[in-house]
Amino acid sequence: MFKKHACYLSLCLLAAPLVALAEEPPLQSASPLQLALSQLAQACPALAPRLDPSTQQQLQAFYRQHGEQPAWAVDGRLASLQAQLAQLVDDGLDPGHYHLPASTPAGDGLCADIDISHQYLKALQDLHYGRLSQTRFEPVWRAQPLPEDRQATLLAIAVPGLENIAGAFERARPQLAQYHNLRQAYAQQRQQPLPQWQAVGSGPLLRPDMQDKRVPELAERLYHGGYLQSPAVNPDNAYSGDLVSAVKHFQLSHSLQADGVVGAGTLKEMNISPAQRREQLRVNLERLRWLAQDFEPNLVLVNVAAAQLTFYQHDAVVWQTRTQVGRAERQTPLLKSQVTRLTLNPTWTVPPTILKEDKLPEIRRDQGFLNRQNLQVLDANGQPLAPEDIDWDRPGNILLRQGAGPRNPLGRIAIRFPNPFSVYLHDTPSQALFSKGPRAFSSGCVRVEQALQLRDWLLTPAERLRTNDLLATGLTHEFRLAKPVPILLSYWTVQADSHGQLLYAPDIYSHDGVLAAALGSKI
Repeated sequence: MFKKHACYLSLCLLAAPLVALAEEPPLQSASPLQLALSQLAQACPALAPRLDPSTQQQLQAFYRQHGEQPAWAVDGRLASLQAQLAQLVDDGLDPGHYHLPASTPAGDGLCADIDISHQYLKALQDLHYGRLSQTRFEPVWRAQPLPEDRQATLLAIAVPGLENIAGAFERARPQLAQYHNLRQAYAQQRQQPLPQWQAVGSGPLLRPDMQDKRVPELAERLYHGGYLQSPAVNPDNAYSGDLVSAVKHFQLSHSLQADGVVGAGTLKEMNISPAQRREQLRVNLERLRWLAQDFEPNLVLVNVAAAQLTFYQHDAVVWQTRTQVGRAERQTPLLKSQVTRLTLNPTWTVPPTILKEDKLPEIRRDQGFLNRQNLQVLDANGQPLAPEDIDWDRPGNILLRQGAGPRNPLGRIAIRFPNPFSVYLHDTPSQALFSKGPRAFSSGCVRVEQALQLRDWLLTPAERLRTNDLLATGLTHEFRLAKPVPILLSYWTVQADSHGQLLYAPDIYSHDGVLAAALGSKI
């Protein structure tokens, strides 16, 4: 009996592997393309060092969606790619960064096909997201992070785009009017010889109707810049007439106070070289590729460099106003958040930096400063303290708070949005400063001209009526929006309108040169 059962057991053990094999699905053999990508060092030793693991995974996904077939053996497709790469120069991108292999897919098989696909995907990615890392050069704090799956977005453009390469590149470009206008302006400038102008010499403030030996230099500069029909000036070097009008036109187009007074700020903008001006367009095309990732159809958009706020509804500009932003030593941070509430008749708690650097020195000179500025002294828990009981050389952990009223730096309204910098938009009694340019006057927050009109755009009609009642009380109220509105604080230094007219903004935080150098490098 034992031998009989042992025989059956042996037969079962022998048959078991056969049963298991019969239940497993047949193994699918990897395609030649996938084999080459998974064994790149052996299959394509010249290409392997240039493709990091994430790039290899992207290429594997690309070919998988393309049916594991070579992409570039189709007649005319490679020539179309070459033409589109050449046109990237109008986007401010260097076609030389996208090296196509000298050999063709037919001559060098899969390795050449993989290399071409790599350059194709890299070009589309740079065109869509920017060639440089925004996080590295001009980081933006975001209340909600951007979607991380860039690969899916890119492949959704690239794979169907093989049937229409020009269409793929057009879909990859930011679909912003600002981008297309600036690209067109840059393309036109790039095809023309650089204008030539000499720097205007420094000197005392030059006001209309004064005489100055620099007037001929000024006229030459404005003539070659297209602001003056003739460089001829009066023999007495009088600064008047058409020359003053030309200076005002220049100032307007460079976000300066258009008063015709030639001072240090105007001279600085005039003396930026033609090559630098052209490079400024290229730098800002890169910035607009970044901005496109955060843009929304309904948006409060602040251009910090130009000190300008634009309100968008359904992708259309419906309102625009001037702002005042942080000076260079106290910069307004770049961020993306949502406006969630308003403070009506706000009090102002002095920020720590302003307390230390601005207010304490004034108080030490004269404690009457507190009364004149309607400033109350509080402890860390918000309890009032007597100013005379404080050692102002070592005041400890105190707060200064200014009550609501016409002299409050926040005016009648503060517009709040979550961020770690304690910045917000607000009204201001310093209305005269809105006529200046550049308008970098604040300690980081953004002062808004006609702030109550911005409130009107943020709220429903019923909410506007309610806030009017609350404002009339003169008391401080917190008002939460029924529907939060996205807000983006960004930075760019030139833009073009639909007619190609350029509006420059002073590079108040000295970012342009850093970006220009990086775009010109092999990063």
